[in-house]
Amino acid sequence: MLLAADVGNTNVVFALFDGREIKTRWRIATDPRRTGDEYAVWLLQLLEIEGYSREDVTQIIIGSVVPRSIHNLTVLAEKYFDVTPLIAGQGRAEWGIEIDVDLPSSLGADRALNAIAAHKKWEGDLIVVDFGTATTFDAVDFKGAYKGGIIAPGINLSLDALVGNTAKLPRIAIQKPTSNSVIGRNTEDQMLIGVFWGYVALIEGLIERMKKEIGRPAKVVATGGLALLFDEHTELFDEVDSDLTLDGLAILAERCA
Repeated sequence: MLLAADVGNTNVVFALFDGREIKTRWRIATDPRRTGDEYAVWLLQLLEIEGYSREDVTQIIIGSVVPRSIHNLTVLAEKYFDVTPLIAGQGRAEWGIEIDVDLPSSLGADRALNAIAAHKKWEGDLIVVDFGTATTFDAVDFKGAYKGGIIAPGINLSLDALVGNTAKLPRIAIQKPTSNSVIGRNTEDQMLIGVFWGYVALIEGLIERMKKEIGRPAKVVATGGLALLFDEHTELFDEVDSDLTLDGLAILAERCA
């Protein structure tokens, strides 16, 4: 079985694959200082709880936007699973797609993996929106080439900045406002309107501009933690796939098997 590790700026998601099927997954806060031994104490117990053992893992792949984390995850793989891990974008696990931007090496692993998985699943030109610590918008052409994109502050980052830099504004949860009115009657409602509908306007505006620049019909695919929230209350997306990055890791690992 394949153990995939998707290392983001906020969380590390581990997923256990049987072929292309995710059997189980676990999430832990990203901390580049966490050692391979610390990962093992946590992960091996979770494997056992789910009815698996370390011997079931025969292949490991790591995709990371936090370079400092790769060493400790490599130690985890080699010491506790006796497996040399694949590193997404390196060596045998090179992307295998054209990265058509000014500095290809600067592209985050998550965005390349999303491009690989999206092109595998859907035909034609694609716009991939990933709701992570940052919200990214990526253009993938009909041939599967990554053509560039946009990086915007994630909605949680925006809210943290708003609350952290004001004296009286309270912490609120990110959710759809209870009313469709965009004229709030109290502080909390006004904040929620600004954060939620303001972010919808940002997404709509950027997608519209990207489609115009692409000049051909483009399917919009959403992934990441808040994709389902926005999909429930807007008509922005043609597809929602919360596992897009993990599926990209599985596709890369399959090529290397």
